[in-house]
Amino acid sequence: MLNRRKFIESTLTTIVGGALLPGAKAVFNGKDAYYRDLIIGHHTHRYKIDMHWGALNADFYPVNDCHEMVQDSKGRILLLTNHTKNNVIVYDKSGRLIDVWGTEYPGAHGLSLHVEGGEDFLYISDNERHEIIKTSIDGKLIMTIPYPKDSGLYKGPEEFIPTETAIAPNGDIYVADGYGLQYILHYNSKGTLLNVFGGRGVGDAYFDNAHGICFDDRDKSNPSLLITARQQNALKRFTLDGQLIEVIPLPGAFICRPVIHKNHVFLATIWSGQGLANSGFVSILNAENRMISAPGGSRPQYIDGTLQAMHQTSKIFQHPHDVCVDDDENLYVAQWNAGKTYPIKLVRV
Repeated sequence: MLNRRKFIESTLTTIVGGALLPGAKAVFNGKDAYYRDLIIGHHTHRYKIDMHWGALNADFYPVNDCHEMVQDSKGRILLLTNHTKNNVIVYDKSGRLIDVWGTEYPGAHGLSLHVEGGEDFLYISDNERHEIIKTSIDGKLIMTIPYPKDSGLYKGPEEFIPTETAIAPNGDIYVADGYGLQYILHYNSKGTLLNVFGGRGVGDAYFDNAHGICFDDRDKSNPSLLITARQQNALKRFTLDGQLIEVIPLPGAFICRPVIHKNHVFLATIWSGQGLANSGFVSILNAENRMISAPGGSRPQYIDGTLQAMHQTSKIFQHPHDVCVDDDENLYVAQWNAGKTYPIKLVRV
């Protein structure tokens, strides 16, 4: 079974330092890192770095792994961490603390927001509880989806280790069992299982670490699912009923989850080259799913239509896990296995 421990072992076998960019000064392990006047990224998507955004008193508001972030309808930024003193930390865009809640999600990993009837709801993927939990925006329990016993594919809840959800406009729920049996499970809005596809295996229609998933409606006439195949360094596009459409190779990149903002795809990316620890960058794809910018990484280069292997170029990120894009086009990068540090903000320039 592919799990977090095995992934950590595979990425920590060798520690090779990335080169710092000119003008950068860094103290790794926390918010003491400061990059004066450094601009990262390429072409149309370039950013200044705010290493101190959202830093709190860890005695009162600790984080463990900062797994995912979303922006709600009020413009607030919500961070999900697997620290059970405060699983959800709510900020304004400046990084000021607004609220905290949640003590019951030890495996809090995936966070999706969906607006239903004008109201915001959250979907938490908990890979220790082996459940999907739907809550109100302030944490009230609405519904849980347990392991899919009715599918006949699972011997017990311990095999169901969900990492992410995607919610369709009609409320249908798609679950990526990224640390479990690698299936994509399709439920209706009430939590009734409708379909299962994918699974662990060899071939484009199967997965090795189906870590992230999102609903892609950039083509309004043909909405689809964009799904991470992290160990395969690729995104895979499927129809809503589970038929493979295409594979988008992203060599050199362990990608976590795809995030759609307008016509672009944003990805938190761990560098897969040479078993590097404490490394990564952000990947940004355009409407044609070609990488156009990689803040913290090498300049994307295509030769004969093929993206060349990406790599880290500056030690800004440690295991980036998610990217949240706000309504001002700024990015917030949550990280796991990063010394219990708070997110990093990238300010669009």
